Amino acid sequence: MASPYAGQRLCLTTLHGKQRGLALPFAVGLGVTVETCACDTDSLGTFSGEVQRLDDALSTCRSKALMGLEQSGLRLGLASEASFGPHPAVPLLAVGQELLVFVDLDRPLTLVEQRLEWRTNYSQRQLGPEQDPSAWLQQVGFPSHGVIARPLDRAEGPVFKDLTHPVALQDALAACRRLDGEGQVWLETDMRAHRNPTRMRSIRRLGVALVRRLGSVCPGCGAPGWGLVATHAGLPCRACGLATEMVHLEEFGCGACSHRELLPRRDRLMAADPAHCPYCNP
Repeated sequence: MASPYAGQRLCLTTLHGKQRGLALPFAVGLGVTVETCACDTDSLGTFSGEVQRLDDALSTCRSKALMGLEQSGLRLGLASEASFGPHPAVPLLAVGQELLVFVDLDRPLTLVEQRLEWRTNYSQRQLGPEQDPSAWLQQVGFPSHGVIARPLDRAEGPVFKDLTHPVALQDALAACRRLDGEGQVWLETDMRAHRNPTRMRSIRRLGVALVRRLGSVCPGCGAPGWGLVATHAGLPCRACGLATEMVHLEEFGCGACSHRELLPRRDRLMAADPAHCPYCNP
């Protein structure tokens, strides 16, 4: 079936080169031409903290997409946003929440595609006056992955970004140590997509998932974007039959109408291992 978006132009709102991860999936999967709109998305918040993000990631992502549509005058919009931090259950493990928002002003239709990303180099490190960061830099993938540096006791700046070369990093470390009262430096991974190939790959994977969803139409109204919108726990234990916290049913829905369907898990798993049962394995 031909894509309902074939031959159309899509506005991707980005300052950080995300078209490198998203243009090809949309071109191949939907026949869409992705055009970038370099709005001042930093005004909505920055990873490095100079501008605090006032809204949650999803609201910020929607605002980005609408900002680009207003500036470009196009009818299809796309924006990406993410948040990173320690896993809520395993604090030593870093995870990222990647979001893509697609807006079709003519239908009207807004779709949100998201994934919890375990493959991330998100990390920070405090350096003493003479401390060598080499081991940490190797761990986070420098210099293919950028880092950010700042004096530890200067929360208001300066912030040294775009550090992707050892010489530039050494210059930034020396400047930070001169500015800090005790010669200490705060280092963190640069999570902007154009400075973080690991994140760019995550954005590409999410783009492929969104393209696949846009290629599926709603059985109720025929609008594109039919896909998974929620999951429901309660998969029965294989041994005793009691409900567990594992996913039992998947809820599919439409972004243009209220049509919803509850379907079995796509992996066809019908029962949970007793290891996941609160009765068999309290």
